Amino acid sequence: MSDLVSVERQGYVLVIGVDRQAKANAWNVEIIAAVAAAYTELHDDPDLRVGVVHGAGKHFSAGLDLPDVLPAVQSGDIADVLPEGMRDPWDFFGEPCAKPIVLAVQGRCYTLGIELALASQATIAANDTVFAQLEVARAIVPLGGASLRLPQLGAIGTKWLLGAEPFSASEALLAGMVTEVVEPGTQLDRAIEVAQQIATNAPLAVQSALAATRAGQRAARDAACAQMRQSMPQLLETADVAEGVAAMMERRPPKFTGT
Repeated sequence: MSDLVSVERQGYVLVIGVDRQAKANAWNVEIIAAVAAAYTELHDDPDLRVGVVHGAGKHFSAGLDLPDVLPAVQSGDIADVLPEGMRDPWDFFGEPCAKPIVLAVQGRCYTLGIELALASQATIAANDTVFAQLEVARAIVPLGGASLRLPQLGAIGTKWLLGAEPFSASEALLAGMVTEVVEPGTQLDRAIEVAQQIATNAPLAVQSALAATRAGQRAARDAACAQMRQSMPQLLETADVAEGVAAMMERRPPKFTGT
């Protein structure tokens, strides 16, 4: 387990925390692997029924640590990002945890954070949360299912996917992306309360209901994943990707040329 990821059992609930505050909780390959391992522990342990995921400090996550993660993506081997045999937190490349996940978010909740919310069963957002699906502003596409699931929210979700503009917790609540909006500092406690409530129900029935929901979405998920895996290698070779990453690192607007 990584020093950047904590795992705590609270009865039937597994609380998974990411703490990389110096980088606004940007997820690198190490964090992805550690969170996937925690999801796998939750999936495999019959004494656990629900997971809670949170980020320490001011922000849930500023998104992927692109300089760290993109070389692994470029290899074309998904095991370089998501270790083989581990449960996929985004339910996109691999098999998901069979048990429900509740998210607690605050501050910046960018890219992968939105995709975690879309793949989870409940999301509690502090009212200071700012969301943004930024990939197209960096000349890449979302890696964790946003291209499929954001448009399922309707026209506003498609706008968020293609526009890469920020939106608020109240807007996310109205669109159905988050479950509740609470005062900052209370989101984790509330997420644990929601998880504990779910955990009072019959666990096999909960897992069966969740499996049925996912079964109805599986064909679309697999098609979207296949399309993303086909297009990503070509995108990663473009001049626009190099410009997008450079602009992000240099904190300046990118100048894309479509090449």
